Amino acid sequence: MPTARFIVSGRVQGVFFRASTREQAVALGVAGHANNRRDGSVEVLASGSAEALEALERWLWQGPPAARVDAVVREELPEQELQGFRTGG
Repeated sequence: MPTARFIVSGRVQGVFFRASTREQAVALGVAGHANNRRDGSVEVLASGSAEALEALERWLWQGPPAARVDAVVREELPEQELQGFRTGG
């Protein structure tokens, strides 16, 4: 499956960003994870169809209502078969 890493910066911690990302990913059939990073950004690793990754990226630019997204940086990764979608620290 196509796989990408997204680094989302702005006000994205403490605003239910990871949980909301998980909801979107599951709805889109995307596997992977969303983790907080020490610098205040959120890392999203996502594996799914190209269309689903595009839809997730569009959503990441918006995020949940309390978020303020300043940037989303996408890095294409080698294809992976990930299972489920988890959130972490």
